[in-house]
Amino acid sequence: MALMAPVKDGQIVQTESQNSLKKANSANGMDKEAFLQLLVAQMRYQDPLEPTSNTEYISQYAQFSQVEQLQNMSASMDLQRASQLVGKEVYIKTVDSKGDPKYIYGKVDYVVYENGKAFLSINESLYSIEDLDTVVDKEYIDAYNKAEDFVDAMAKLPHVNGVDHTDLKAIDELEKIYNEMNDYEKSFIAKDVVTKLNEYIEKAKEVRAQMDENGDKEDVGDKEEGDDADEGDGE
Repeated sequence: MALMAPVKDGQIVQTESQNSLKKANSANGMDKEAFLQLLVAQMRYQDPLEPTSNTEYISQYAQFSQVEQLQNMSASMDLQRASQLVGKEVYIKTVDSKGDPKYIYGKVDYVVYENGKAFLSINESLYSIEDLDTVVDKEYIDAYNKAEDFVDAMAKLPHVNGVDHTDLKAIDELEKIYNEMNDYEKSFIAKDVVTKLNEYIEKAKEVRAQMDENGDKEDVGDKEEGDDADEGDGE
């Protein structure tokens, strides 16, 4: 497997993918060739006055054969598990160039199997299946991200008592987004956030009523859809 790393200012930059591949390649352990080399070395340098018995050699080889079978079985299971991840959304836990933990999120496009190890392709980069942290349902992550964006937008609003006509459009948009969420997506919104949203909606009504009394006809945003929205969902 060719390893390619980007270069910046004349220095090789180690990516999270490169770190994952290097970690996997360095964890190969003892293979069949290494065992045979050790066996030959043991025979070559054994004490000629007390040579190792044939029975002991056969026992060692039998133990190695069992270990090799277990390794092959483990590799086969890794490949099967990796193949089932194609098309799934996953989190990969790896490290950056400083050795700090970092999470990579994306969809598994395909699987590469080489030297008894499975590698997942995510966003055109390969990661060892050993670094797989979490498999995520697409609907779950979409709902989670939508709720996170919603909360961030809420946080940008001023205190309820400080709301004026310049905030009405943002409040209308948040009300519309919440009312268009399905029940599953709404379950990701904390109750105190929903309570705060209703406070903003009521405050927006007060601001509009005050503007009507003062005859203020400034453009304060499209409220037609918001008036028809189901506000009961926020209770």
